Amino acid sequence: MEIKTSADFVAYPDALRFMEDRVADIHAGTAGDMVWLLEHPALYTAGTSAKASDLLDARFPVFDAGRGGEYTYHGPGQRVGYVMLDLKKRQQVPDLKKYIWQLEEWVIRAIATFGVKGERREGRVGIWVITPTGESKIAAIGVRIRHWITYHGVSINVDPDLSHFTGIVPCGIRDYGVTSLKALTGADVPMEALDKALLDAWDSVFSLNDSGINSAA
Repeated sequence: MEIKTSADFVAYPDALRFMEDRVADIHAGTAGDMVWLLEHPALYTAGTSAKASDLLDARFPVFDAGRGGEYTYHGPGQRVGYVMLDLKKRQQVPDLKKYIWQLEEWVIRAIATFGVKGERREGRVGIWVITPTGESKIAAIGVRIRHWITYHGVSINVDPDLSHFTGIVPCGIRDYGVTSLKALTGADVPMEALDKALLDAWDSVFSLNDSGINSAA
């Protein structure tokens, strides 16, 4: 599997075009699976379930993403992980729910490296943490599948400007806020450190076979 990291900000249309081309190449058998870790300039994206009323203040460019889900924010200080995998080759029976669970688990294990306990919540997409004032989202998940090949993926709030999220209702959820590794720990987490944590957690999650046992293969 290829790992790609980008130190400079990547324009959203460029990333979308790259993912679509890579998915086509994976389907054609001319390229393999890839994880791409990057940052975007400040922008909002609309998933296929986005409601116009959830775009409160279009202060940044807004893009149709084509992924599942609703509105989300991307910007400096947030690590985005785009995951392009052929599920037919990685699962005995392609299973979108299992894949979503794996993305969640990947993030949960990675942020645990920094002393942050991420959790799932029934009926709420993303990874959640307990804060002194309740619960907040620290990572978003949105995916698309074509020919059982995945793209889009996860976004983890390292140290973004959290006020930028107020231009939307993030993922259509009005009753909970958003947070970041910096807000929770007070520590500066370099993107390189998060990248390492994500890569270290990868095999322990995505080598799980259909029975949920780590595969030695």
